Amino acid sequence: MAGRTIAIGDIHGCAAALNAILDAIAPQADDTIVALGDYVDRGPNSKGVISRLIELKDQCNFVALHGNHEEMMLDVVKEGQPPFRWLQYGGVETLDSYLFAGDMSVIPPEHRQFFDEMRDFYETERHFFVHANYDPALPLQEQGKFLLRWQKLTDSTPGPHVSGKQAVVGHTHDRGGEIFDLGHLVCIDTYCYGGGWLTALEVNTGQLWQADIDGELRGASS
Repeated sequence: MAGRTIAIGDIHGCAAALNAILDAIAPQADDTIVALGDYVDRGPNSKGVISRLIELKDQCNFVALHGNHEEMMLDVVKEGQPPFRWLQYGGVETLDSYLFAGDMSVIPPEHRQFFDEMRDFYETERHFFVHANYDPALPLQEQGKFLLRWQKLTDSTPGPHVSGKQAVVGHTHDRGGEIFDLGHLVCIDTYCYGGGWLTALEVNTGQLWQADIDGELRGASS
């Protein structure tokens, strides 16, 4: 029997929620887990989030997508750009989690490798996964990075993709903590850091796992 395909929405430093969800999922070797990006910023423990995601590589087929918050972080950490925009949008909390004291070497090599290996999209026979948005007329390989990482669904809601596959995205959070489902597109950013939930979705069966910022499970359903 083929394993499960599970997407995890925007984590934003909510390590307790991530740990609770992964403990409930109990990943197996034939499972595929796709994290949709925005692992860092805003929440209390970005370092813990990255460490736990790195562990997943030894437990299942793990795919990490590139979010806009990783882009802001890497512009500073890797490219040496001024930090002001990143700090404004949650970078302070990320640096605090790494015990930053003026030297970016506090971010360990294995975490830097994790960021280097992120992808802009992932697809299966029936689904494709991106962080933010997509152009319904273009193949995934031709999508622009701004669209994939930054464009909110509230600014532009795409129609069905030319591939006929269902899109699974994050980035556009629902302040009520609920999933946004259009049939051809489902968004699972359910605002964990702001009082909602972290959501994981088994895309083939619809099974859900959700936990709040303190790691309390909302319960699984199918």
